[in-house]
Amino acid sequence: MNKLKKKTREAFTLIEMVIVLFIISLLLVLIIPNLGGQKENAVNKTDEAFRTTLQTQVDMEDEKVTNFDKLKLTDEQKKKAQKFEIKDGQVIYKK
Repeated sequence: MNKLKKKTREAFTLIEMVIVLFIISLLLVLIIPNLGGQKENAVNKTDEAFRTTLQTQVDMEDEKVTNFDKLKLTDEQKKKAQKFEIKDGQVIYKK
């Protein structure tokens, strides 16, 4: 008689799986755009910190500095410095 009884398995139904996938998708839609904004924010802060570093070096020079070649910069810093220019003793972003 026991052999005739079907064994029932407990598992997730298709509806439950669809609901879980919907919730995961919704969370991803909310989180992923925020990550892009965080990256942009980090890049802006890094650029501003580097601009401050360049400004400090310009201020420390005895003579008037008109370009970044006279400053003590590494090759990598010289590449980054191409985003900036010196105008009237101030380091500003290029337009």
